[in-house]
Amino acid sequence: MTSRIANTCAGARSLRRSSRLGRLTLATLLTTVSAQACLAQSASPGSAIMLDTIVVEGAAAGVPAFVRDRFFATAGGATLLTAEDIPQSGNPTLAQALQNAPGVVVQEFFGGNDQPRVQIRGSGLQQNPVERGILVLRDGLPLNRADGSYIVGLANPQQAQSIEVYRGQAAHRLGATVLGGALNFVSPTGNSAPGTQVQVSGGSFGQVNLSGQTGYRGEGVDALIQGDFSRRDGYRVYNESQRASVSGNVGVALTENIKTRFFIGYTDLGFDVAGPLTKAGLRADPKQVHGGPRVVNGVAVDPGPNVLRDRPRRETKQFFVGNRTTAEFGPHLFDLGLGYTYTDDMFRFPISSGVRVTKGGDFTAVARYAYKPDQAAALPLFETTAQYVIGSAKRENYLNQGGTTGALFGESDLDASTLSLYAGANIPVWQSVTLSPAISYAHATRDNDDTFPFARRPTNAYNPASPYMLLPNGAVPAQDSSYKRSYDGWSPSLGLSWQPNANQIVFAALSHSFEPPTHDDLLATINGTPNSSPGRPNPGAPMLASAAFSTPALKAQTGTTLEGGWRGRQGDYSWDGVVYYSWIDNELLSLRDATGASLGAINADKTTHFGIELGLGAKIFDRLTGRLAYTYQNFRFDNDPTRGNNRIAGAPRHLINATLQYQATQAWMLQASLRWNPEKTPVDNMNTLYADPYALVDLRTEYRINESLTAFGEVSNVFDKTYAASTLIVDQARPDQAAFLPGTGRAFYAGLKARF
Repeated sequence: MTSRIANTCAGARSLRRSSRLGRLTLATLLTTVSAQACLAQSASPGSAIMLDTIVVEGAAAGVPAFVRDRFFATAGGATLLTAEDIPQSGNPTLAQALQNAPGVVVQEFFGGNDQPRVQIRGSGLQQNPVERGILVLRDGLPLNRADGSYIVGLANPQQAQSIEVYRGQAAHRLGATVLGGALNFVSPTGNSAPGTQVQVSGGSFGQVNLSGQTGYRGEGVDALIQGDFSRRDGYRVYNESQRASVSGNVGVALTENIKTRFFIGYTDLGFDVAGPLTKAGLRADPKQVHGGPRVVNGVAVDPGPNVLRDRPRRETKQFFVGNRTTAEFGPHLFDLGLGYTYTDDMFRFPISSGVRVTKGGDFTAVARYAYKPDQAAALPLFETTAQYVIGSAKRENYLNQGGTTGALFGESDLDASTLSLYAGANIPVWQSVTLSPAISYAHATRDNDDTFPFARRPTNAYNPASPYMLLPNGAVPAQDSSYKRSYDGWSPSLGLSWQPNANQIVFAALSHSFEPPTHDDLLATINGTPNSSPGRPNPGAPMLASAAFSTPALKAQTGTTLEGGWRGRQGDYSWDGVVYYSWIDNELLSLRDATGASLGAINADKTTHFGIELGLGAKIFDRLTGRLAYTYQNFRFDNDPTRGNNRIAGAPRHLINATLQYQATQAWMLQASLRWNPEKTPVDNMNTLYADPYALVDLRTEYRINESLTAFGEVSNVFDKTYAASTLIVDQARPDQAAFLPGTGRAFYAGLKARF
């Protein structure tokens, strides 16, 4: 849990004397901000390499006090989740791992190793699937491709020692060119996790998980290798998923001042896309899948994809290799990183988009420098980051022919690059007041060379009145989809923080953000229907000339954000609260019609994002602790000519995660959690269709059999609530539209974890 991390030195001494529950209690959400930097591959300068065991009074999980002080003093929002904060579960998902981080909204799509919608402050909210809006890092090196897109299913919390969350302008120093922020998944090392551990678990819906790791720590060198495998049949019809992943790292002390670490890994991910249901279908049977629109008296009703026929699925393989080297010379600290990823991604969409195959590699170079002449200061006096990502990919588009790969209708060579530069200072203007000016610059290129070799693009379709009856194939003129786009933007920021005492800080920050579009924004399939392929808006008209691709001339999304926060602890209570308001120009929206078919991306004129991110922790009684993570989001269009001041679709206004934990004995823990969305959420930008509110109760328990063996079990959704975990996001919905993605019903899981 987040509150495992110690706060002050005195607090840490008290925590060590207390029971496990006491440690959970007195640790604060504040320290989740301040403890980030020196875990093994934190994204912060100077914390990339740690080869010596560090035992520091006031440290938690090997985190020295000076690093906690640095992040405590930062004028921005951030959270650290350690491995102990991520519950041991028989159904490990990203949604579960991040549910206690305020300000991070994770909405599950299909319940397994899938593609949950992850958004921070609304950035990238409207993409289906979500592939833009946050910077995702592994050990400080980006998982994002050079165009800013990412595959969220590749983020693996099971192989993370900690997860660092940076919200808003706090992520600019990491090279982020997004409004939302960044997530960094930090791997364990042989130094931080020597020995061997194995975990086996499973439960409802055919869930099976196996994982293990072994670490070695020697003099000046350490190494670790880890792997995991998980699969499940799934809660719904056509809902299978599986993931196999292996990774390792080796750290070497080259000299007393220079240390380096090498990383390597491979992930193989596959899952069925069970798709949305109508609201009536969700209530009647959330386990079913949609069979496409029906024709009643010549009128199409229940618009949506035909999952039974089209069998949408995603299969992704990714290989990565990287290195980070840290050098420290007195007050000067250098952190250099190199990384390469190769991704092979097949996404079989419903017929309206076809089958998309993308294969390519991306190279990253990052350099960070910090200057800290006063070692007693919490923050470096000056720091700077330069990050350059360049990549290319071959993309092929095929017809979806009844769940198989049909004829080629599109072919592209995609190239992209993103350069991010950052410089910032932390200037003491009084004993307890710090001024933090910063500026970042980004230059991005997005080029597409349409290499489709034929003059006409093939199309296919099924009879809407008999959706398994194939109609004659067709073809449309092959309009050129090539483009060359370039984007430049400056993002200044100014932070001011006041620390009235050692346990509290108040801060405010004004910042600008700049977010260029991705290739998925710039190149979209269009003019498909639930019964016909792109370029065929009328299934019965196979030769009607129509474009199959849209290449909109999009502008970069920019925003100005004012935020303020107060975090601290007093006795047995802790708090971490941030309020922000963003004025956004040209927000990138990915639109879909009433059937869920793509309309391409647009720039909204002006929008506003207002939010509250609040974490609370308390020791209620000697053995009882409580924690609350609350996120408020009010995202709206600003006098839009079509949408007025409507709420932007897909953003729940309130999200509450509350946990009570009781330490029955030193070895036995009981926990109850509430996941509550108390207000309906708009499905469409016109605010005509809504997902209903819901409240879910989960129960967990852990029992430490001995020093080496722990048993755990859980019941999720105890009362078997039927609810929509997420929805498709469309511009104008119909009441009978298939747009609701059912959450998993009541489930039981159990497992064992052994350490040697």
